[in-house]
Amino acid sequence: MGDSAKKGRVTVIGSLNMDLVARAPRLPRPGETLAGHAFAQVPGGKGGNQAVASARLGAQVAMIGCVGGDSNGATLRSSLEAEGIDCTALATSANAPTGVALIVVDDASQNAIVIVAGSNAEVTPARIAEEEALIARADVIVCQLETPPDTVRAALAAGRRLQHTTILNPAPAARKLPPDWFPLIDYLIPNELEAATLSGVAIETPDDARRAAQALKAKGARNVIVTLGAQGVLALIDGAPGEGVHLPSPNVQAVDTTAAGDTFIGGFAAELARGAGAMDAIAFGQRAAAIAVTREGAQPSIPHRSEISA
Repeated sequence: MGDSAKKGRVTVIGSLNMDLVARAPRLPRPGETLAGHAFAQVPGGKGGNQAVASARLGAQVAMIGCVGGDSNGATLRSSLEAEGIDCTALATSANAPTGVALIVVDDASQNAIVIVAGSNAEVTPARIAEEEALIARADVIVCQLETPPDTVRAALAAGRRLQHTTILNPAPAARKLPPDWFPLIDYLIPNELEAATLSGVAIETPDDARRAAQALKAKGARNVIVTLGAQGVLALIDGAPGEGVHLPSPNVQAVDTTAAGDTFIGGFAAELARGAGAMDAIAFGQRAAAIAVTREGAQPSIPHRSEISA
């Protein structure tokens, strides 16, 4: 099905960063300077990546965020608009620069990332209240943790109040979530490191991820999906058999894992908004992410719907 067959609305509340990406033989140790062999500057940020992924993979998308009044901000805005994303709720800060992410990718396709929030810190709960009409038009609402926590909670609460599907990608997860967040979340989607931080369960295997997902669901999240990189996904979904289903990843040769998780979430959200069941949406997101890891960069790696096999 081509990109023109879009239906279902996704609103993303989140971060927009300019990614400064260096490739090196390996990740540097503390205090070490390494010679890199490539550099790129590309649009990113978890919110931006997930918005682009949702748009390319079949949804009508609106973005609520904030960029700086600088060249990076202008580039990020124009890149979203080029994807057909509604940017009427994308503000421009008068004071803060656009957020940036410093990314090192090694020859094994692993990465290390440092984020400077900049204008992302100006996405406030007041902005959520101002944009409630836009949120009300969405079928699915997607949040991450690269904007202020109070804003994320306000967005999730608005989604719950409006009876729309809410997705939280708890990244970066520096600490446990407040208990009152969990009942607001329809789909909690951490990676293995984030799931371990949130649950207190060390994760090395899908069985570990199952225990972490069970602990997080017991806190009140309706569904929990733990992404495990090359090991696939552990899904603890209402109505699915057993105590969590492990779905292996498609077998591909990874080049760069940057934005793989964002691609999965964007594809998953787009499919839910189109009316797919959760397990079908997970499988679709996995196929999209498998393509993304075979390409370099964040948003440049995200595939279009027409590239996803049935």
